[in-house]
Amino acid sequence: MKTLLMVGGAMGVGKTAACRALKNRLDRCVFLDGDRCWDIHPFSANAENKAMALDNIDFLLRRFLQNPWIDTVIFCWVLHEDGIYAQILRRLFPDGGLPPEGVRVIKASLLCSEQTLRERLGRDIAAGARTPDVIGRSLQRLALYPGLDTRKIATDGLTPEEVAGRLASLL
Repeated sequence: MKTLLMVGGAMGVGKTAACRALKNRLDRCVFLDGDRCWDIHPFSANAENKAMALDNIDFLLRRFLQNPWIDTVIFCWVLHEDGIYAQILRRLFPDGGLPPEGVRVIKASLLCSEQTLRERLGRDIAAGARTPDVIGRSLQRLALYPGLDTRKIATDGLTPEEVAGRLASLL
């Protein structure tokens, strides 16, 4: 049985750190951060770049799922709408987005409080890893996750390793 774990969450909620920690706990596992599929400077979320990112995500996830050595594929991206999950799944599994026998899909959203998000992003901004405009964009998206058709994991007060443990319990 192969597993595709799709992890969404607002920028700064801890997706990348938790997914890296989870990958290191599992054997025969690969991790794809969707941000790597369009790491462009200067960054622009225009239509062409979004289409390219989805093409890259589709290609890599498909190849990982086809690899008989890999049992678990972890994918994280902002994934702030059910439609984004559906679009990726329809591309991967043309039969209406339904995975074939032997593949299961688990969708999860990482959540945290507004205060936690501001603190985490503030540290990233101070370190030069993000620009200040990320706070507003991230807070707007944060409000969308409770309504998604995903398993929810609150990350407030947890280390990436602890969040990885909660993600592992979904597998």
